Amino acid sequence: MKLTDTLSGEKKDFYSLNKIVTMYVCGPNLYGPCHVGHALSFIVFDVLKRYLLYQGYEVNHVQNFTDIEDRIIETSNSESRSIKEISEYHIDRFLDEMDALRVMRANAYPKATDYINEMIDMIKSLIAKEIAYQIDGDVYYRVAKFKNYGNLSRRSLDEMESGTRIEVDERKENPSDFALWKSSKSGEPAWPSPWGDGRPGWHIECSAMSISLLGEQFDIHGGGHDVIFPHHENEIAQSEGYSNKSPVVGYWLHNGLLRLSEKDTEKMTRHQGNFISLEDAIKEHSIDALRIFLLSSHYRSPRIYSTEEIYGIENALSRVHHSLENEYSINGEPLNVDEHEKSFIEAMDDDLNTPRAIAQIFELSRDINKAIEEGFNVEKGINLLKELGSILGLTFENVKKENKEATPFIELLIELRKTMRSKKYFEEADLIRDKLKELKVQLEDTTDSTKWKYL
Repeated sequence: MKLTDTLSGEKKDFYSLNKIVTMYVCGPNLYGPCHVGHALSFIVFDVLKRYLLYQGYEVNHVQNFTDIEDRIIETSNSESRSIKEISEYHIDRFLDEMDALRVMRANAYPKATDYINEMIDMIKSLIAKEIAYQIDGDVYYRVAKFKNYGNLSRRSLDEMESGTRIEVDERKENPSDFALWKSSKSGEPAWPSPWGDGRPGWHIECSAMSISLLGEQFDIHGGGHDVIFPHHENEIAQSEGYSNKSPVVGYWLHNGLLRLSEKDTEKMTRHQGNFISLEDAIKEHSIDALRIFLLSSHYRSPRIYSTEEIYGIENALSRVHHSLENEYSINGEPLNVDEHEKSFIEAMDDDLNTPRAIAQIFELSRDINKAIEEGFNVEKGINLLKELGSILGLTFENVKKENKEATPFIELLIELRKTMRSKKYFEEADLIRDKLKELKVQLEDTTDSTKWKYL
């Protein structure tokens, strides 16, 4: 298997440091509910994990929860709710939604606030090595001390400016120096430290948790393209500065970002409000269709959310359901599906090429349907279809989801039918009922109204 490592920019053969693959994936910031853009990242790394397991590896998968950070503090203050209350609510909601999406649970879900002592120890070590310095209770990392700073994001120090989540502070030796520890401020939670009461910077959290749970060097670090800089760039500097071991990560993997539309140039973000909530997407679409949609572009490519495309996938899945539900001859010649399996594996080995893998699943389904008509025994094909689908987290359950775009038209036809019945045009009213039934919409007349549901 080959994976594209962001740090080297190369597609490299995958080798693990030990018998168990160690994988750290950046988890959610717990100030609000997840959106479909989050789901894209978590499903991508879920499929990577599933494929590693399929190939016989064991996987130690860690995914953090950021439960102390600027936006959580802002939310806590604005809503007059404790940070603990907010974070616990969103952890429970996140896990429920991931379960619904069939994202396999991680081996560990560390919370940043449980690793404050480990962060303080790391910062003390960096100060002792003169890689970090303190000013009035704040501690900053000296990026000039780390010669490889900027390699992940392909930036030089001269090109860098104070970017996302890097606070401008004239006291810093270099504008690109980033906070490891922030002194206590009014309205913010604080912990005791050698530099006074305060709280950790965002970046040190992941370094402390990954090293504590996976070691000073591990195999895979995943996240969205938006956290390459400054977050993952700073993680490398912190972790390697602390441990003196390089590289801290064998393969840096970053998924492309999801946008709401062609016109929307920004990624989906909660604080800007340009997102589709994961809760709504799960209610509206089948999980198979959602997963296929999010995996139908290569994981490193950007994606535009499209309800129409997801409904198209729902229709395409009906042919797969037909493959699994149709009766076939057990006495016919067995269908040979070896080429489909080979092509699927080749696709997944090629930097997790899920679009090609999905195409193989639909081609296999097409061949099964054709073979059933020709009297073949397709048992082997059906078993392979289920097996390959499971690697992508698909179950092929024939679950009907309400098409919200069709709802007003259905209700308009029901009103028209009601008017016809009141005028005794029963034949025409029955025609509407029968045609809706052909479209898998069932009407149920009561004394007061007409109810409807999808079959």
